[in-house]
Amino acid sequence: MASNRHLGRIIALQTLYEQEFRIECKDKTFDLNEVLKRNISRYRDMVEDQEFIAALVKGVDSKRDELDAVLQPIAPEWPIDQIARMDRIVLRIGAYELLFGTNVPPKVVINEAVELAKGFGGENSSKFINGVLGTVLRESGNDSEEANAASKPKKANKL
Repeated sequence: MASNRHLGRIIALQTLYEQEFRIECKDKTFDLNEVLKRNISRYRDMVEDQEFIAALVKGVDSKRDELDAVLQPIAPEWPIDQIARMDRIVLRIGAYELLFGTNVPPKVVINEAVELAKGFGGENSSKFINGVLGTVLRESGNDSEEANAASKPKKANKL
């Protein structure tokens, strides 16, 4: 299921990237639901949790301004519109999952975002994404003891 969710995040990333690109190009024919349906159908044999993908895409879309308002102060030297498009979308996806919940542990959300950045971003994208989302988590108050414990390596039991 984890790899299925990873593929789901890739589909969400592709969909949101196309949305931003086409809107920037002033494409008046863009329809988010059509693009989402098309992108999911391309992987229909490989993806089980289509509701997760749709909820992620529609959630990020509906909360875009709110997400940008959270992200901007964390990286003030990078105005949100000057962050590479791919990094900006990965940040929005990760911040959405951290702040508005998809019942995924924070460590997993950040690791998934870092993996997306490694796969689709630039050379330093993964470090940037990790730092920004780590700060989002700490500042959100969702950085519980349980989340902290989950991110620390476990010690091997000695016999």
